[in-house]
Amino acid sequence: MMAVYALTGFSFVSLLGFGYLSWDWIKPGLVSDVSMDPMEKSLPPTFTRPPHIIFILTDDQGYHDVGYHGSDIQTPTLDRLAAEGVKLENYYIQPICTPSRSQLITGRYQIHTGLQHSIIRPRQPNCLPLDRVTLPQKLQEAGYSTHMVGKWHLGFYKKECLPTRRGFDTFLGSLTGNVDYYTYDNCDGPGVCGYDLHEGENVAWGQSGKYSTVLYAQRVNKILATHSPKEPIFIYVAFQAVHTPLQSPKEYIYRYRSMGNVARRKYAAMVTCMDEAVKNITWALKKYGYYDNSVIIFSTDNGGQTFSGGSNWPLRGRKGTYWEGGVRGIGFVHSPLIQRKRQTSWALVHITDWYPTLVTLAGGNVSAAEGLDGYDVWPAISEGKASPRTEILHNIDPLYNHAKYGSLEDGFGIWNTAVQASIRVGEWKLLTGDPGYSDWIPPQTLTNFPGSWWNLERLTHGLRKSVWLFNITADPYERYDLSQQRPDVVRALLTRLVHYNRTAIPVRYPAENPRAHPDFNGGAWGPWASEDEAEEWEGMGERLRSKNRKKKCKICKLRSFFRKLNTRLMSNRI
Repeated sequence: MMAVYALTGFSFVSLLGFGYLSWDWIKPGLVSDVSMDPMEKSLPPTFTRPPHIIFILTDDQGYHDVGYHGSDIQTPTLDRLAAEGVKLENYYIQPICTPSRSQLITGRYQIHTGLQHSIIRPRQPNCLPLDRVTLPQKLQEAGYSTHMVGKWHLGFYKKECLPTRRGFDTFLGSLTGNVDYYTYDNCDGPGVCGYDLHEGENVAWGQSGKYSTVLYAQRVNKILATHSPKEPIFIYVAFQAVHTPLQSPKEYIYRYRSMGNVARRKYAAMVTCMDEAVKNITWALKKYGYYDNSVIIFSTDNGGQTFSGGSNWPLRGRKGTYWEGGVRGIGFVHSPLIQRKRQTSWALVHITDWYPTLVTLAGGNVSAAEGLDGYDVWPAISEGKASPRTEILHNIDPLYNHAKYGSLEDGFGIWNTAVQASIRVGEWKLLTGDPGYSDWIPPQTLTNFPGSWWNLERLTHGLRKSVWLFNITADPYERYDLSQQRPDVVRALLTRLVHYNRTAIPVRYPAENPRAHPDFNGGAWGPWASEDEAEEWEGMGERLRSKNRKKKCKICKLRSFFRKLNTRLMSNRI
């Protein structure tokens, strides 16, 4: 224990010295400089032309749910690609769907897009802010053909919010957060159900019955087969797998017939099916002549949902929490263009970093995108250099239920520790408010777990706490809270939270609108608001929220109870 306390490994002189830093698939790319000679672009020294970029994002795949992390799930393709490339073992994402996707697409923290609370619900007049230049838009400017396949989950209440209006030449996938893998139906509550599979800006009714993981891999194959490998291409593959509902072709489930835990069995089958889809995509890259000049990035979007077969072992927590099990992701880069292959990188990398990294690889102009929170981490990945990133703001969510025992006093008079927030600076990680379900969940093939960590959490769970501090390098499993021993570190990290909070924009979380019901849209989820309607409803939602904040009523406690209950019931759907 004392060794953990001693391994702080971070100079507070340097901490305090940081200051306040900071898809019709044959449609041509809508770019203004396609005539530019790629050789004239500002590419990394070892690149002779812009690389093809394939970004693969999986949904709800736990940290433990890949073979090279010791999993009981078979992922031979991911294991091989990672082993031949660079494994990112200090890689961070967000704890739920929308935030991770928004940060990937914009290169900005949630507090700088207004999406710092929860997810975008199907009936909300909300989407990724239209004034933000997206990653695919920057790649289009650099002469890339851009394609998206899979789950969007960044809003769709008006057409301007759709993937094809946000930088993608083509799109095949779902707009909402979770759909049936075969029927593509999604219910946002009893009786509020609709079809959700779209091609471009139209409903793709004819695809029902095809398993989404297979369908999406086939579409990627088709895109590659019809594009010229001489022209740069960006494909964003956002698999629905392995999010609930737990559905998989029977042949994959049979492989795991010996698993006693039924949810884990189905989940494992989905992961392995996804692994084979990645194998088919990689094969297509080689078959059609892209591979030698390609960069393949693999990332999860958040921690695994332990209620639905996922595992983040041995990390603490799960999806939806700011413990490591919620925010530390599986990530690797596989590319013939990497200078130092077959490496494991411990460089600090965050999902916002892909924006400037990929735009730079493409020879695009990052300097024109002001306010980015991401860094170009290609030298750290390819050459093994130090990461330019020294800290990560996991989030500040002012709308999340305030911790009962938090106070301004506990935050040295500079921060209300009742507010849910988390930040990492160097080796240190601070959490305030309610970070979410905090147990260590053992692999679910085990019938019991007598280990001391589990018992430790059981003993400390009831403490009246609103501040936690961990040395993540020395204690990656968050066993030892050092907040009492190191108040100086706590104060310094709280100061960083105060700085970030000053840069935050108001939360965008409008009330749901009945006009969004699929019954008013031919039975499918899709854009439902005109521009005028959107502005009116957004304004009304803000006025109502403002009024309700000022109103004190006798049923507030009851509303709070039902809000908490609803959050728990919805936890498997986000």
